[in-house]
Amino acid sequence: MKLDTICVQGTYKPKNGEPRVIPIVQSTTFKYDSSAEMGDLFDLKKSGYFYSRLQNPTCDNVASKIAALEGGVAGMLTSSGQAANFYAVFNIAQAGDHIVSSSAIYGGTFNLFNVTMRKLGIDFTFVSPTATEEELQAAIKPNTKAIFGETISNPSLDILDIETFAKVAHKNGIPLIVDNTFATPINCRVFDFGVDIVTHSTTKYMEGHASTIGGAIVDSGNFDWTQNDKYPGLTTPDDSYHGVVYTDTFGKGAYITKATVQLMRDLGSVQSPNEAFLLNVGLESLHLRIQRHCENAKKVAEYLENHPKIEWVKCSMLPSDSQYALAQKYMPNGTCGVVSFGVKGGRNAATTFMDSLELAAVVTHVADARTCCLHPASTTHRQLTDEQLAECGVTPDLVRFSCGIEAAEDIIADIEQALNKI
Repeated sequence: MKLDTICVQGTYKPKNGEPRVIPIVQSTTFKYDSSAEMGDLFDLKKSGYFYSRLQNPTCDNVASKIAALEGGVAGMLTSSGQAANFYAVFNIAQAGDHIVSSSAIYGGTFNLFNVTMRKLGIDFTFVSPTATEEELQAAIKPNTKAIFGETISNPSLDILDIETFAKVAHKNGIPLIVDNTFATPINCRVFDFGVDIVTHSTTKYMEGHASTIGGAIVDSGNFDWTQNDKYPGLTTPDDSYHGVVYTDTFGKGAYITKATVQLMRDLGSVQSPNEAFLLNVGLESLHLRIQRHCENAKKVAEYLENHPKIEWVKCSMLPSDSQYALAQKYMPNGTCGVVSFGVKGGRNAATTFMDSLELAAVVTHVADARTCCLHPASTTHRQLTDEQLAECGVTPDLVRFSCGIEAAEDIIADIEQALNKI
C-alpha cells in the first residue's frame, strides 16, 4: 500500500463482526485458563498479552502502523518522545559505553544525553549534523555503541547528512539512530538512506492536535547485532528470562523485543491505550496535514525572507537556504511546517513580536494543527549555556514558528501586524 493508504487503514484488519475502528482495550490484565499458559508468556515461549505495561492490543496496532509507515520490521510506543530516545540508546548502551550524537538536537534530548545519561556512566561526543566522514570517524571510540541525530533538528532546522552518518556508523559496526519527528515518514523515509533505528515524538505531527503525549521506536531490521561483540545484551543470555538470547530467539525482532520485555518491564514508560487511540486518529490524516504544513511554512518563509525587520530566515524549502540541496536529496516533497527566524533587535524584539501575535499562540509545543511559536533560548533550551546554545544552533534571537494548517494568508497577516508593533 501507498503511505496515504497506510495512514488511513494501516495494519489493523478487522474480521467479520469486529470493530471497524481500532478498539481501546482499556484493561491492565488479560485472563488465562491455566498457570502454565501464563508461565509460558512470562518466559517468552509464547506470544500474547498478560499485562499492559509490556503489551496492549491497542498500542500494538498503532505501533505496527507506524512501523509500516517507516518500512520497519517492528515498533513500540512509549509515553513520550523523550522516553523513546532514552530507550533507543539505553537498549544497546550501558555504563562505560560511548555514543556519538549530532549537536543539533532538541534541547531536552541534549540534556538527556549530556547530563542525565552521563550520570548513568554513558559518555557522549557531540558533532555537527553536517560533519564530514573524517570528523565523524575522529569522534568514534572503541566503546562507541551508536550514532544519533535528528532528520531535521528542533529548533535550528539543520538537516542531517544521513548517508554520511550511516556510512561511518556501518564502517565501525554500529547502528545509526535518527529522530524523524519533524520530517515524519511522509516526507523522509530514513531507512532508505541507511538509518537502522528511528524514533519519534508522536506528540508532534503524528498525533497532530496537541491532545496527547507519546513516542515511538521502529527497528529497520537491517542491522546485524551479531557481527561483533559490542551488543552482549542482545547476543548473550538474559538471566532475567531464563537465559533467552534475543537474536537467536527473535531474529529481526530482537531489538524491539528486548526494549519491550526488559526496558519497558523495568522502567514502565508506557503509552496508555486511550492515548494510542487518539494517536491513531491523528495518523489517519497525517499525509494530508503534513503537506499543508509544508505549503504554509514555505509561504511564511518567503514572506519573512524579504521583510526589513527580519535578520535571517531558516527554511530549507527556500532555494536560497544553505541546505536546500540537502533537503532536496532527502526530502524532495517538503521538510516540515516549522520556520526559524531572527527578529532584528534581538531578544527584546523577539519577545515583543511574540507577545503581539493574535492567531499564533505562544506555547511550549510545536508541530500541530494550530500555528504556534516559542523563543527557545528562554524556554526549551534555557538550561543550556551560551556555548551549548551556539553548539545546538540556537541563537538568542531565534524564534521557532510552527505553521499550522490554517489559511496561509491569515498566518501571514498575523505575523505582519505583530512585526508592526516593533
